Amino acid sequence: MTNPVFLNNVSHHDLKVIPSYSAELGDNVASVLAFPTEFVELQKEYPILIRKNSETKTFQATALLGFNKEENLYLDPTCRSGWAANYIPAAIAKGPFLIGMQSQDEGSSDAPVVHIDLDHPKVSEQDGYPLFLEHGGTSPYLERITSVLKVIHEGIATQDVMFSAFSELGLIEPVAIDIDLNNGEKRQLVGNYTINEEKLASLSGDKLEQLSKRGFLPLAYAVIASMTNIRKLIEIKNGRER
Repeated sequence: MTNPVFLNNVSHHDLKVIPSYSAELGDNVASVLAFPTEFVELQKEYPILIRKNSETKTFQATALLGFNKEENLYLDPTCRSGWAANYIPAAIAKGPFLIGMQSQDEGSSDAPVVHIDLDHPKVSEQDGYPLFLEHGGTSPYLERITSVLKVIHEGIATQDVMFSAFSELGLIEPVAIDIDLNNGEKRQLVGNYTINEEKLASLSGDKLEQLSKRGFLPLAYAVIASMTNIRKLIEIKNGRER
């Protein structure tokens, strides 16, 4: 169950948030949503896979964190933060915070505002970083979280247009990922898609230019480059099963 409420410095002045990552704090997930606004950073650490939403039939991206349910291979208690990577996906880094929409003046569109899930295991009144300064104003931690939420908000606004552009050019293709572990276990991840590198490279100059002008070309290459991180995940898993 969740209990999201509009965050304000009166009702929540004394709230804190635990900034670390662990299974006990709800971070043991095998994949999370990934947003175009973070693809360039994500591709340095994680495989970026494309999946089709079963309800809307639209594409969305995910960052792969593990091969089994509730398996996050980036969780590592020996690391200070509990996370063994330089960049943490925005969907994880946001912790108990989320974006809500608030009505503005009549005739104006709703504006995004910060909400917090009061029932989230990282929310505390004793431990963690404060959200507000003692004498008013937001804390540096909350300011950082606001920037993370901006990555998500702007990414949501971009993703449908980006995937439509990729689809129109025939760049999205199914991919089956074979996992061979040192213990002899074999499995295959199905239901995922990626960008076809050969088709991308064979596009005409004007189509490549169009993708580039819209900012989508480097994102397509980020998805392609990220697939090398599958081997990294396999190596982490093999190392933990010795």
